Order: sequence, then C-alpha cells, then structure tokens
Amino acid sequence: MLNATTHLSTAPPRTMSGSYDEASLAPEETTDSFWEVGNYKRTVKRIDDGHRLCNDLMSCVQERAKIEKAYAQQLTDWAKRWRQLLEKGPQYGSLERAWGAIMTEADKVSELHQEMKNSLLNEDLEKVKNWQKDAYHKQIMGGFKETKEAEDGFRKAQKPWAKKMKELEAAKKAYHLACKEEKLAVTREMNSKTEQSVTPEQQKKLQDKVDKCKQDVQKTQEKYEKVLDDVGKTTPQYMEGMEQVFEQCQQFEEKRLVFLKEVLLDIKRHLNLAESSSYVQVYRELEQAIRGADAQDDLRWFRSTSGPGMPMNWPQFEEWNPDLPHTAAKKEKQPKKAEGAALTNAAGVVESTSQAGDRGSVSSYDRGQTYATEWSDDESGNPFGGSEANGGSNPFDEDAKGVRVRALYDYDGQEQDELSFKAGDELTKLGEEDEQGWCRGRLDSGQLGLYPANYVEAPQDPREGGSPTRNPPEPHLSVLASGTQHRAWAPTPTASCSRPPHQPP
Repeated sequence: MLNATTHLSTAPPRTMSGSYDEASLAPEETTDSFWEVGNYKRTVKRIDDGHRLCNDLMSCVQERAKIEKAYAQQLTDWAKRWRQLLEKGPQYGSLERAWGAIMTEADKVSELHQEMKNSLLNEDLEKVKNWQKDAYHKQIMGGFKETKEAEDGFRKAQKPWAKKMKELEAAKKAYHLACKEEKLAVTREMNSKTEQSVTPEQQKKLQDKVDKCKQDVQKTQEKYEKVLDDVGKTTPQYMEGMEQVFEQCQQFEEKRLVFLKEVLLDIKRHLNLAESSSYVQVYRELEQAIRGADAQDDLRWFRSTSGPGMPMNWPQFEEWNPDLPHTAAKKEKQPKKAEGAALTNAAGVVESTSQAGDRGSVSSYDRGQTYATEWSDDESGNPFGGSEANGGSNPFDEDAKGVRVRALYDYDGQEQDELSFKAGDELTKLGEEDEQGWCRGRLDSGQLGLYPANYVEAPQDPREGGSPTRNPPEPHLSVLASGTQHRAWAPTPTASCSRPPHQPP
C-alpha cells in the first residue's frame, strides 16, 4: 500500500520548493516531476520566456533589415560608379548597352532589397510588436499579469495537497523512527540474555521497552497509513486543478507559437525574391538586353565612324585665296594642340599599378580624345617616335627636378594615386596647382602622386624671418585632367586634417 500510493520515483534528487520543509524529504525520494510541489514554476517561466523571445525575434528582423539596406546602397553605388566608367570608356555599340544593363539590374535589385527592408521593419517587426503588446500586460509592481495569474492558479491548486504532503512526511518520519527504536530495543534485549551480569529486573525492563516500541510502531504505522490514504483521496482533485491551470498556460503558449509561425512565413515571403514577379522580370529584361548585343552591328558601326567607312576630304587642287592667309599656319598648329592635350591627359593622374584592375584601362580612357594630326616627317610630331616608343621617356621630364616644398599639415591619401605625408615632411613639387586645387609631387621615397596644394609651402629662408599668412583656398569642383572621373575637392586643412593645423618650424 505504501509503494502503490506515494507516486515517488527513483529519479536523481533535485531541490524542490514549496510551503513546507523540503529538507524533511529523503534525497532519494525527490523527483523532477511536474506534480512535485513547486515544479510548476517551469510552466510559469515559459510565459516570461515568450515575451523575451518576441523581443529576440524583433532584434533578429531589425538586424536583417540593416543588412538589406546596406546591400541596397552598395548596389546603387556600384552601379553609379561603373555606369560612369562605362560611359567614358572605350566600349561602344550594342555591347555597351548590354554591359550597361548589368548596372540597370543592380539598380532594380537595389530597389527590391530596399522594399524588402521596408517590409521587414514596417510589416513584420510592427506585427510582432503589436501582438506582444496585446498579449502581455505589464503590472505596476513589475512582471506580467499573465505570469501572476498562472502562478496564483498553480499555488491555489497545489496548496491543499502540499499541506497533506507535509503531514505525510511527518507521519512517515515518526513511523521510521519508531521502527528504528524497536530494532535497537530488540537487539539490547537479545544481547542481555547472553550476559551473566544482567539481573532479572534489568531483563524485565528491557522486555518492557521492546513491548512499548512495538506499540509505538503500531500506532505510528496506523497514523502513517491514514495520512497516506487521505493523500490518495485528495490526489485526483489536486491533479484536476493542476491540469486546468496548465491547460490555460498551454492555450496561451499555443497562441504565441501559431502567431510566430505566421510571422516567420511572412518574413520568408519577403526575403524570397525568387517568388517576386518583379525580380523575375529584372533578369528577363537583363537577358534580353544581353542577347540583343550584335557583334557584326558593332563592327559595322565602328567601321563607319572610326574606320575605313568614314568620309574623307581627299587632297585636291585649291586656288590661292587671299582672304584665308592663315589657313596653313592654323593647320600647322593643330598637331601641337593635340599633342598638348594628350600630355595633359597622361600627366593629370599618376595611376598606381595596384589600381589597374579597378579603374585603370576604363577610367584612363577619354572618348573625346582627338587623335587626328597633320602628317609630318618630323619625329617630334610622332607620338610613337624616338625614345618614347621604347618606353624610355618620362612624361614628367619637364618637371623632373621640381621644387622642394614642406608639408604644413598631415594628409592621408584617400585614393591610391594620392600621396600621404606628415606635417614637416619635405617633398618635391613637380607641377603647378591645377584648377581643382591639386598638385603633382614626388616623395623622397620616389613615389609619385597627387596632393592638395594648400597643404604645403616652400621652405622659409631663415634670413627672412616670420611666417607667411596661410588662408586655405575655398574648395571648388574638380574633374580629373583626363576628363574620365570626378575627383573629390582638394580638401582644406580644417576639414580633413588628422590633427589641428601645424605651423612649420
């Protein structure tokens, strides 16, 4: 009867909480069962966990939205940059349009990812936030109303049974103690029979003790069984009350699980661009644009605009016209003008070899370059003649010696073709300041590049004394000398110095 109604298992001991003294329980009799006193707290804690999980999901969605926003911006920037490079590069015809369609695809996909970001924040995140607000109600004293209701319901359902369990443990303890005393008394009484020193009177007392212990065992056993019977009678009611409160918690949790599943499906729908008709249309149009490229059409176009198909004013006899006395002179000057333009384009930017894969061949090309020159047997008029054809000429020979200048401020090059130096460093100025505020220069290490002209000055002659007044020029729009790419304004010291302006010694 004892083993059939105690509902105790041999599970590993675990500390329990309740309104009675758990220390009175033997460690081997404690279990992890929901029915043990206080073990309903895991169900109550699940309510608080549900609120926290809603916060976690909102944080998860918010971080993904930031990623989508950043990716959309990167696509836009990439498309803008390469569209400009393509427009100024040497590619032409239908293949240029097909190549440009890649940038159009990036712009459209960027818009789709921006819409994805908006859907995640304005729909999914707001949906979770509103549901959480309606499902969980905060109390003035802290915690949630739903948590307190579950806690009170379990405590009320468990209180009578916990009281009976406390009585049962006391009765069991008394019964086991009586059994222990009986065993000791019987052992003493049996040992006394073998000892010669024990008098008959002492023997009688020991026998009386055994009889009394047996009576105590009988009484405590009857009480123990009675209390155990009462516990067995109250157990069904206890289980019914606990089940009722537990089902209420289950229903609340079911709402959360079903709702979050719906939200996750919405998130999946917003993330899966493959199901978007707009996304499919983007790549359908891209494929059409690429397949529209026709090599033969492009070759015919180039032949007619830059090849043998171009019209030509073939030489023919011309009468002398006194009204045009300078015609020949103007023609003689044209080659020099073209040569000067080519030199300007070549010297405008010193591209490092590390940039060749990024913007070298495309960005250094100018569709507006004029290649036509008058024929001459003078090698100086041939851009490929002399030592330049063998790569022996330095395009900066005219400024090879240059002028020594000293840096006024720190400057960290923002592009690979810009120089970096510290205040007080000396470098060689290889040309005059251009209209954008940049100068060409060479560091003592031999590195060539550009630097802001207002960041340096000529070294002061100690005999002159004093320091010149330096007012940084106003920034103005800048375009590379080659006309291929917009360079940022030459920075002023107050805007981009890594430290306050420093007067040179």
